[in-house]
Amino acid sequence: AMSAIGAPAARLGHTAVWTGSEMIVWGGFNGGIGLNDGARYNPAVNSWTGVNAIGAPAGRELHTAVWTDSEMIVWGGNNENGSYLNDGARFNPAGNTWTATQTTGAPTARQQHTAVWTASEMIVWGGGSVSLFNDTFSYTPGRVLYLYQRP
Repeated sequence: AMSAIGAPAARLGHTAVWTGSEMIVWGGFNGGIGLNDGARYNPAVNSWTGVNAIGAPAGRELHTAVWTDSEMIVWGGNNENGSYLNDGARFNPAGNTWTATQTTGAPTARQQHTAVWTASEMIVWGGGSVSLFNDTFSYTPGRVLYLYQRP
């Protein structure tokens, strides 16, 4: 049986990424509370390890997460107050540390968008807030601005 010891609290609206050796679960809601925590599951040893919450983005659900081959990038979603978010952070499991994504030129806040990693950038499409979006933008870790492509 898979271990529940050290697993994060029950939640929905969270994300999970595969690092090549671990699944990292992060964020989501539990009882209307936005969570900004998570944990790493290693199936080889059937164990959970907590994710550092210091420097983590604010609690959220319906965000996206991608794996860059060294970091998990969390972006967007909505918080427990119903506000849509256009920020995020990069989690480095090797150092158990977070680095905020830049906010300069960030796209319109949104939830339920999609995101993929191309080997050099995170491309985000669509989603919604008070209206639906069909725009595309990309984020490259360390770059000053987000890049946009309108439909």
